[in-house]
Amino acid sequence: MISTFWINTIVKSLSLWIIAYGTGSLVFYKDVKINYTRKINHFALFFLPMYLDTIIPYGESIGFIVASGFLSILTLIIYINPIRSRTPLIARMFLSFDRPEDRPYTLKWLSTQIAAGYIIIVPMVILFSKAGLSNLIFIPVFINGIGDGLAEPIGIRFGRLKYKTYALFSKRKYIRTIEGSACVFITSIIVILLFHASFNYPEFICALIVIPIVMTLAEAFAPHTWDTPFLFFTGYLTLYVIKHIPFS
Repeated sequence: MISTFWINTIVKSLSLWIIAYGTGSLVFYKDVKINYTRKINHFALFFLPMYLDTIIPYGESIGFIVASGFLSILTLIIYINPIRSRTPLIARMFLSFDRPEDRPYTLKWLSTQIAAGYIIIVPMVILFSKAGLSNLIFIPVFINGIGDGLAEPIGIRFGRLKYKTYALFSKRKYIRTIEGSACVFITSIIVILLFHASFNYPEFICALIVIPIVMTLAEAFAPHTWDTPFLFFTGYLTLYVIKHIPFS
């Protein structure tokens, strides 16, 4: 099982690095907006591991989740400036998500967001598993992976109604759009509909009304680049409350 875990981890890392190099090349050669290539990486980061876990399964345990999170953060060390400035291949990979407006905080924001996301999701997996709610664990993950993944490219391409948010470690303000945030709202509705069998009727109606609003507001008020931990925390908290409301 441990050897399978390492095979799984190595394949994940290599796959994500290949995708990052490919998207970085799109920026370098084709002048594709980093806002778009970054989101390709976002989708790959969320959904490629899920796919690989089905074809290279290594069992489910909190220990493996913690180890996977630690290794995910550790692999980011290749992007520190002393390494990437001396390694063109890594510099090209870094280019795929290094938005000019995020510099010089790109790596700091990315690494702290991933760390915070795991800090939230690990205890939530434990809590939901003990409460018999394991079937709900992927709801915030899908909303974040799809809704937040679409928010930026949709906002850039079609956004007209704009608002501003702050970022950690910086006083700069960043633009978001209502059109982009609407992606989180619509995705939330679709995900709840797909998971309707996990709720009884009153819970389903409540989730269908409340979850899209809560998740959209969480994305809207989250610090720039820090959507994931905010969406995870508010999503899991809201689901847990809904499942424990005595509707009858």
